[in-house]
Amino acid sequence: MDHVAALLVELGLLFVGLSLLGLAARRLGLSPIPFVLVAALALGEGGVVPLSTAEPFLTASAEIGVVLLLFTLGLEFSATELFAAFRRHAPSGVVDLVLNAPPGFAAGLLLGLPWQGALALAGVTWISSSGIIARLLGDLGRLANRETPAVLSVLVLEDLAMALFLPLLAVALAGAGPMSALGGITLAVGAVLVVLLAAQRLGHRLGRLMTHDDDEQVMLRLVGLTLLVAGLAQSVGASAAVGAFLVGLALPASFADRARAILSPLRDLFAATFFVAFGLATDPGAILPVLPAAVALALVTTATKIATGWFAARRDGVGVPGRLRAGTALVARGEFSIVIAGLAVTSGLPEIGPVATGYVLLLAVTGPVLTRIAEPIGLRLASAPSTR
Repeated sequence: MDHVAALLVELGLLFVGLSLLGLAARRLGLSPIPFVLVAALALGEGGVVPLSTAEPFLTASAEIGVVLLLFTLGLEFSATELFAAFRRHAPSGVVDLVLNAPPGFAAGLLLGLPWQGALALAGVTWISSSGIIARLLGDLGRLANRETPAVLSVLVLEDLAMALFLPLLAVALAGAGPMSALGGITLAVGAVLVVLLAAQRLGHRLGRLMTHDDDEQVMLRLVGLTLLVAGLAQSVGASAAVGAFLVGLALPASFADRARAILSPLRDLFAATFFVAFGLATDPGAILPVLPAAVALALVTTATKIATGWFAARRDGVGVPGRLRAGTALVARGEFSIVIAGLAVTSGLPEIGPVATGYVLLLAVTGPVLTRIAEPIGLRLASAPSTR
């Protein structure tokens, strides 16, 4: 079989397999992310079935997947919402950082990683999965719950913090000094502020430039602009993911719904290749030795995320049952943890991959399960005299 035929056959079988995994995940009420990661482990280095022909294509597609993930995330928020979330829940964001990043950093040092690797692992444990959590809240019918604004505020602050953390991590992984790190952070902060101000004043004009009666034209314009800005951001030492996030943020809310509807299928396709590519780069045999560490880290950061959600919901005057629901909703880790781990792996720290994969697998499954369990527990707490 020639190269092109082998490539098409491998990709065809891969996408059919991903479809079946997605169906299985939906039936179980879980995110497909852990299913895709497990399948990719079986296909990649050390796996039972090699996927050598399609691997270069998947590696390139994975970069586009990260960019589209962050772009569509930016579409979820407006500059006004970000400022409001910061004003209301800045203390919750501080608690989130203080409780959830140090366990990852400490675990990295205990595992013998350099401080740059420990910093990456701190990011892995810090950031919750906006994609998993948003879908879960919708599936459970909790979007109108009193605790949901607190949950979303924490997620917004985490996503905004990504715009600062990713350049810092990229500089650290590149081995640059403190001044370079400071320059990267300054550049990121400046870019965020400029885009936020531009979005408030000029976002409607950008929306008019992107809009068209033909959906194909809209898709091409959005993808072209996003990839262009992401590439420029990467070239000046920031992060392609941050650039994509800022493009989504700059688009007006009146246009965001249509942009999301048009790009969601393309985002889902390339996002799937991102998780596959990450799994392909991880040797499944390397996960078993670090599995106890991943389990211990998952237990600790499950408790710290529940405490974070509890604190945030309490600030909004939510009762004990709602605080518990908010805390368990934040437990899931997913796409952003893998993005951070992927940066570390490609920068010459492959040992991050097995730890992050095991950790995300555990919490991408455990988080939704805990969130579902919290509902009946919360109802019993609400009916108890002490919680009225």
